[in-house]
Amino acid sequence: MPLEALFLCAWVSCGKISKKELEKECSMVEKTDVAAVLELIRPSLQADGGDVKLIDVDEDGTVTVELQGACKGCPMSQMTLANGVERILKERVPGVLRVVPAL
Repeated sequence: MPLEALFLCAWVSCGKISKKELEKECSMVEKTDVAAVLELIRPSLQADGGDVKLIDVDEDGTVTVELQGACKGCPMSQMTLANGVERILKERVPGVLRVVPAL
């Protein structure tokens, strides 16, 4: 067991942090992880004249992105978002539950 995990378990057993707080802390999605995966996706979108911009990552695992360029007005943008961006983020970043477009 990693040292960090032992430390957090000790805090739970001592009552310094609740089990619910521990689960929340461990399930938080790192914005840097999401940004790194978007960098892997970006060349495919750019090849078709589009792009993607990371707007926000919420505590509940919701990633907000803005499709740009040709992707912004494309009638297939929802499919690109769901079957491309969301699928890849869910596969590669633990804790990502959904990807939504920026309003």
